[in-house]
Amino acid sequence: MRAACYECTGPAAEVLRLVELPDPVPAAGEVRVRLVWSGVNPSDVKSRAGLRTKTLPFARILPHSDGMGVIDAVGAGVDGGRIGERVWVWNAAWGRADGTAAQYVVLPQAQAVALPAGTPDEAGACLGIPALTAIHAVMTGGGVAGKRVLVAGGAGAVGHYAVQFARLLGARQVFATVSSEAKAHLATAAGAHEVIDYKREDVAAAVLRATEGVGVDRVIELDIAANGAVDAAAVAANGDWVVYGSSAARFTLDFFPLIARNVTVRFFIVYHLTPADRTAATAKLTELLQAGRVQHNITHRVPLTEIARAHELVESGAAGGNVVVDVTR
Repeated sequence: MRAACYECTGPAAEVLRLVELPDPVPAAGEVRVRLVWSGVNPSDVKSRAGLRTKTLPFARILPHSDGMGVIDAVGAGVDGGRIGERVWVWNAAWGRADGTAAQYVVLPQAQAVALPAGTPDEAGACLGIPALTAIHAVMTGGGVAGKRVLVAGGAGAVGHYAVQFARLLGARQVFATVSSEAKAHLATAAGAHEVIDYKREDVAAAVLRATEGVGVDRVIELDIAANGAVDAAAVAANGDWVVYGSSAARFTLDFFPLIARNVTVRFFIVYHLTPADRTAATAKLTELLQAGRVQHNITHRVPLTEIARAHELVESGAAGGNVVVDVTR
């Protein structure tokens, strides 16, 4: 099979290369997916760049955890009826050497989830990290029904889904921060009641003004290091933050304003969702996909032969949405 790989960390154009490898064979309890699309996420480019560690856990890594394709072989103990099933996959490259930047991937059968009819193929490569992160952020801690919600980066890969899910799952009022007029239109179309351009407006002041000084019940935050002070000012008494990212390893928060208002801060990483949380999030996501209620903002479709460009788009922050790789090209 044809695959993209790297054997050392560094710039995408320098370390990513195409190779020919033997087709993998599923072991007991596994399925083999003939991939069509591979999703590129910030965690993928950070690992390849060596931002977390320069030491690779495996001698050769086929990157990317998200993907979409069709099951074409199964191992012992797996229902043969799954052959031919259109699926999306999660955690393909988490703790494993072989991800989805290849023509085939073999993984435990639970990590290949049926993709509802009507969902575009390439959207299946955006579900494992962006969509599941967003829907768990909305559902955790009792959900958002009847609550006011602030989504940071409401036009981003995760934020665009989070705005939709908050609205679909009963939020009373959804605010989204954006950085341009085009992104404001995108967040509004996704269901945001109000959008706030954080480059031109005081976000906390705008939220407090719109909520008559109360604030929001939940903040869904992609960068607590950058936005912690804003979140602290915008969150209501007994509210919570759901945090899935930070641009810095260390950050500071003022303690007394938070404890005085009984604010809860919830951190999570989608790779480590508990089985119960993953099952609940996947079931709700499947339900919404089956109903045709989910919008997908896929801005770049890049052939496998240009995988370095796909990484550079995500790394630069200029993608403006989800980036997927066509592994058939």
